[in-house]
Amino acid sequence: MNKISTEILLGKKKTSTTNTVFCSTEDLQIPKIFSSSLHPSAKNGKIRSTVEKEFVSTCGHITSKMHDGLGITEFFGGKKLLITGATGFLAKVLVEKILRTMPEVGKIFLLIKAKNEEAAMERLMNEIVNTELFKCLREKHGTFFEKFILSKLVPVVGNMSETNIGIEEDVANRIAREVDIIINSAATTTFDERIDIALDINTRGAARIVNFAKKCEKLKLYVHVSTAYVSRQSKGEIIEESFGKGHYVASNADTFEAQHKHIHGLDIEAELKLASEMKESFGKDEKDQQLKDFGMRRSQKYGWPNTYSFTKAMGEMVVEDTKGEMPVIILRPSVITSTLEEPFSGWIEGNRMMDPFFLWYGKGKLSGFYSSPNTVADMVPADIVVNSTLAAIAKHGRGNSNSSDDDHVYQITSSVAHPLISRDLLDLAYQHFRLSPCFDRKGNPIQISAFKFFASIEDMLSYMQNTNGDEEISPRQELIRRKALEHFKYLADLYQPYTFYNGRFDSTNVEELMKCLSKEETKVFGFDVSSIDWKDYVINVHFPGIRKHILKERILQ
Repeated sequence: MNKISTEILLGKKKTSTTNTVFCSTEDLQIPKIFSSSLHPSAKNGKIRSTVEKEFVSTCGHITSKMHDGLGITEFFGGKKLLITGATGFLAKVLVEKILRTMPEVGKIFLLIKAKNEEAAMERLMNEIVNTELFKCLREKHGTFFEKFILSKLVPVVGNMSETNIGIEEDVANRIAREVDIIINSAATTTFDERIDIALDINTRGAARIVNFAKKCEKLKLYVHVSTAYVSRQSKGEIIEESFGKGHYVASNADTFEAQHKHIHGLDIEAELKLASEMKESFGKDEKDQQLKDFGMRRSQKYGWPNTYSFTKAMGEMVVEDTKGEMPVIILRPSVITSTLEEPFSGWIEGNRMMDPFFLWYGKGKLSGFYSSPNTVADMVPADIVVNSTLAAIAKHGRGNSNSSDDDHVYQITSSVAHPLISRDLLDLAYQHFRLSPCFDRKGNPIQISAFKFFASIEDMLSYMQNTNGDEEISPRQELIRRKALEHFKYLADLYQPYTFYNGRFDSTNVEELMKCLSKEETKVFGFDVSSIDWKDYVINVHFPGIRKHILKERILQ
């Protein structure tokens, strides 16, 4: 038996619903050409329904009637939550939604990396509360906005890279006594992150937060936000199943004895040790790149395309193996994109997945890429991810479901329910930038051509190199061009697992969850991806959103 110490895995260090659901988008200056709908109630006036017997078995409400739904608002009333990754994109949308639609929630403790309480409060106000995302809440509460916010949100100094997630003992004890729900959305999402950093946050961090959650006296549910791409499968339909227990790390959380059931030879303890050893062996100047390269090699050795998906997968494995009797749900969204409707259309923060490529394309800096036109672009707007999260919490937080079954895994995706093919997505990009072009430094509209799909990296680089190839350029410009080509070659390699991805994510559990909503809940918490008008969303919402909130452009009618 191979013993795994707690220190290795945990990495100990020395050192009432509102009257207004949607917010006006008039001041955002986003052109609307087509009509869109978020909820099935807005689509031909039809609501998905099921017989009461099926409703009871699916939704876990033995005493509920069909029209009662999940009781989402009722469930969150008075509840206290701890959310990690609080300054991240998804967590912000989640917090805003809860405060806007369920103001009777108790407290929301937000884990924030900061040197002290004052710095944590400053980050809370500057990076969360005072962002444009909270404009609807600000308008609703007026002069009482800050008072309301401070009565609900509690910044907690912490760090996912430290024991007890870096929370001071007295604060940790208070949270352990009071918290009902823990939502772990902390992650590093860089594909080629340094392996030591990715392991510390995505894998060890999962172990630390589960270890903390098991100390919480009133805990009703632990929510682990993962990614659909934890699966090593890249073809066919990828079902909603967990990694199971006892295959990757020890199932006994106290002794951490390995069971030697490591599928394909993966041993998380060994990976953690190896990464630590490699970190110490590399020189200071070469450490960053060497640890990035090493992470990619280890990931691909076991069948994952990159360090991000590899370490997130191991994070899930740790959760499954160490949760014990603790109720757990695992959420696997695909690519989370700008908000569809709530609190207003098009809000987004940070470059996400392919968005930089779209912006380069619109600015005339990229005319095509190494990619397949037949790949499904699996993406889900942030507000749909949030609504499905709240519904899943309300269902499982009452203790009516068995988290040892795969019904606790939710793939919040669109590739099966409502697929958008890459060819169509890039055609919509072309339509958008033709309709609403970017401008060069002289104020002239930038003309673009239809997006080109290259079957090989060589074809892509050859085309790029030959574009404007007859022009005489200075040695400095030639150096810039050569570095740009090298960069695009690197990106082509990095993104290839996704630009040629042939898998589609089953979302049966999400669809069954949707059936549990009442008619009124569907209006407020609906998450039917099949109701999205992709043409409207891409042209009128998402692209204007990334230009407004990332490029800081002013999109004109």
